Amino acid sequence: MRCLFVAVVLALPSVAVAQEARTHDIVPDDYSTLNAITEIAVSPDGKQVAYCLGTWDKAEDNRKTDLWVISTDGKGKSTRLTFDRANDRHPKWSADGKAIYFLGNRKRAAETKAPFDGTAQVWRIDAAGGEPKAVTREAGGVSGYDYAAKAEAVFYSTDADHADDDEFAKLRAKYGKVEYGHGKRKVSEIHRLDVISWRTERVVADKRYVREFVVTQDGKKIAMISAFDDTVVKSEGESRVDVWEGGKVTTPPTDAYRKNPKNSPYAWLENLCWSPDGTKFAFTAVHDAFPAEILVGGEAGSQWSVERVNRETDKGRWEVVGYGRGLGAPMKWGTNDVLLTLTERQGVTGLGTLTKGSALASGIAEGNPNILGFDISGSPEYFIHAPRTSFPVLTSRWDGSAVLVDPNPHVATWKLPSVQHVTWKGPDGAEVGGVLELPYGYKKGDKLPLVVAIHGGPTTSTKADLNFDPHNGRLYFAAAGYAVLLPNYRGSTGYGDKFVTDLIGRENDIEVKDILAGIQHLIKEGIADENRVGCMGWSNGGYLTNCLITLKDSPVKFKAASSGAGIVDTVAEWGFNDEPAYPIVFKKGLPWEQPDVYRKTSPTYGLGNVTTPTLVHVGGGDERCPPGHSRMLYRALKENLKVPTELVVYSGEPHGLTKLSNRKAKMEWDLAWFDKYLKGAK
Repeated sequence: MRCLFVAVVLALPSVAVAQEARTHDIVPDDYSTLNAITEIAVSPDGKQVAYCLGTWDKAEDNRKTDLWVISTDGKGKSTRLTFDRANDRHPKWSADGKAIYFLGNRKRAAETKAPFDGTAQVWRIDAAGGEPKAVTREAGGVSGYDYAAKAEAVFYSTDADHADDDEFAKLRAKYGKVEYGHGKRKVSEIHRLDVISWRTERVVADKRYVREFVVTQDGKKIAMISAFDDTVVKSEGESRVDVWEGGKVTTPPTDAYRKNPKNSPYAWLENLCWSPDGTKFAFTAVHDAFPAEILVGGEAGSQWSVERVNRETDKGRWEVVGYGRGLGAPMKWGTNDVLLTLTERQGVTGLGTLTKGSALASGIAEGNPNILGFDISGSPEYFIHAPRTSFPVLTSRWDGSAVLVDPNPHVATWKLPSVQHVTWKGPDGAEVGGVLELPYGYKKGDKLPLVVAIHGGPTTSTKADLNFDPHNGRLYFAAAGYAVLLPNYRGSTGYGDKFVTDLIGRENDIEVKDILAGIQHLIKEGIADENRVGCMGWSNGGYLTNCLITLKDSPVKFKAASSGAGIVDTVAEWGFNDEPAYPIVFKKGLPWEQPDVYRKTSPTYGLGNVTTPTLVHVGGGDERCPPGHSRMLYRALKENLKVPTELVVYSGEPHGLTKLSNRKAKMEWDLAWFDKYLKGAK
């Protein structure tokens, strides 16, 4: 019935309606009703937009995406194309604009063979509707794909295990059920499928793992981000961009992103795209502790070159949005050799443009945040736009006007919190910013209990948009009557390059002082009650929560805390997590090279200072911030310090909670904990 409701409301054209009264008090259960447009693709003639819509299903306990399409003239209705919750994604239009290719995982009862065994396959569906047809039927599924419009060819990648041949290979094979540290790795192959003749050929088999690839429109070149295997340590430290052409794989120079003295050598590479004529490719290099960069590769004769894009303009140095870990912002080439990407400034994201021979110019409009995604076909451009007063919509204007699809019209009656960007001075005089959420109907002069909700990363930021986020306390605390400060502390993006790099070698110090200064600013402004302050966060936000509650002689007394997937010991962080380069970059070396820095940055040695009642969350399968850290924190508080605490381990969950029930559980635990120890505090 809920899926039917979604289909009905999204079929309505976008028309102006009288504003409804805000009568609904938001509760954690409302989270499951929110829908999200995750990707968009504009048809070749610019007359239609295909989009992926994510919806939650309580019975399945997850969110999956289906494929929809709408006319860009604003007069038509959205049409739902797929209905079987196959998590359809990555839509690409056929050359004639009559069909859409996409990736999906379809499962039919009792089916054990592809394409209906639940593995990822490439599918095609008529834009006018009908049943999706399988394009690939690969045993084990495909790991990625792209479509070469001018060649009428689908390129797709498959993965397989590869055993390295060394002196212990036979012994590993003899005892194959034992887990080994190395010797077997995942590698990829890329295949070309002609969709006219249905002839398939393998074009790349280089015994490397391909994380991402794109093909030119004529299908004659493939750019690939490849690594020795699929592990994070190889991806961030040794991955590279390769180019396949004429049956040969070439590696363009890597120095621009691996040996650039201004950045860390541990770059995450992502967002590959080809220029329309296939002579240039672009990608982003996302770094821990350093600003993200755009790089462009060009071909001159038989040689390739790779250069960083100049971000200097007469208006300053623009920051490229780069989330890393496969969550980077889209980047696309438009007409007239213009490269488009997302840029960021003080909690606002906009569309940046790069023309030949110029620096990156940003298109950020104050008061009109935030662009989350976009696509372009000729001159028409379409955007996933996130304003401060509603949840993200599909729009045909970058400033948020001309809404084509609002996936959440039912929130018109919700009592939404206000969202604003605020600034204050850090102890060293630097300007620090962040996002402030206040309850619906807040009146100036009211002193509220304050929750400091700290983002992860840290090389990212909280954006000034309307966001319902169970991991980082967004919306549900403000809806419950709390003021919520989401500080973009030192090390966050959007405030200049120096603001990002200032954190190197100064963790558990400068960013903690920035956060404390933000709290004191809100107390001085009469918004926060100094006797009712709590803190919470997930990932690096959990780490900083641990830093705050272990701080000796803190100028702020924290009455409650929620530590989510937080690091406690930074030596263990280097040794146990899947991303060892992170501590190496921030601590400027390995534990035996910088022992004093590792000790100083570890909350471990301040655990004896904790008096704050602390709720501890962690995913049982978290490899980024392994559960041992959370168990250490819980043991110290429960067994040694007798401080009120609870440990909540979400069985099997990775670094981010994936199940709807677990996200709801986290929100309800957070609210119950802070209501007991913070809201009623004196």
